[in-house]
Amino acid sequence: MEQSQQVDDTHGVGHCAWHPAVETRLSCSHCGKSICTQCLVQAPVGIRCRECGRPEKMPTFDVQPTYYARAVGVGVAISVGGGLVWLLFNLLVGGVPYVSALAALAVGYGAGELISASVNRKRSRGLAWIAAAAVAGAYLISLTTNPFGVSFLGLICVGGAVYMAVLKVK
Repeated sequence: MEQSQQVDDTHGVGHCAWHPAVETRLSCSHCGKSICTQCLVQAPVGIRCRECGRPEKMPTFDVQPTYYARAVGVGVAISVGGGLVWLLFNLLVGGVPYVSALAALAVGYGAGELISASVNRKRSRGLAWIAAAAVAGAYLISLTTNPFGVSFLGLICVGGAVYMAVLKVK
């Protein structure tokens, strides 16, 4: 009976892959390497070794430089195109109060949607800055014929447009 007890006590004992002098009964839930309590990494699916437990970015937030280049290209197009639409809107119905606000919100929504679509629905702070800059550029272009110039209401509308654009990509 004593022999079987000895075998049960030593069953599963190994040495840590990073600290060979430390005996352990723990192992990585992914690769099976023996790990000690100093080397384990808590993961949503158990404990992992240092190699398997490294955090990785979610694919949605892993934005490569090529995506930023696409976003900048689309942002410039939005600035010019949105600015011209906004400018035309101001020329046609500039005297009607609050109508420019609709153009601002449309440019903001369009900027967010188009940039998001161009980068396969990726999200990052950098993309949010690009979207905000695209809306700001469109606003600056539209100011050339705005009969009211810079106004508090206009800035609030631009703020709402920037917020709408940023929500789509942040």
